Amino acid sequence: MTKILFLSAEGPPLDASTANDVLSEAWSAEADLVVVPVERLADGFLDLSTRIAGEVIQKFTNYRMRLAFLGDISARTEVSGSLRDFVYESNKGQQVWFLNDRAALDARLAAEG
Repeated sequence: MTKILFLSAEGPPLDASTANDVLSEAWSAEADLVVVPVERLADGFLDLSTRIAGEVIQKFTNYRMRLAFLGDISARTEVSGSLRDFVYESNKGQQVWFLNDRAALDARLAAEG
């Protein structure tokens, strides 16, 4: 059974400096997966040239904490081929997912067994 920490849409924007606080909160909750609403992402997070997403995801990956971003980012992936490819490749794995809604998250978790 996956133990999930759902972050609120309100709170400090997720970036490399706040990622440590989120990781600490996840460890305190003994979570296996952190779900972050896209409203909580720092400005520039979905612009891969800023490297914010890469830094945050690397921190979570280094500590083997799974991460799911929840919300519609289709407007961003439609105009950025690199973001679209990044999301596609991420969603093929088990470490980081970009999902539209809670139903998609539940389906992914159910598929894991």
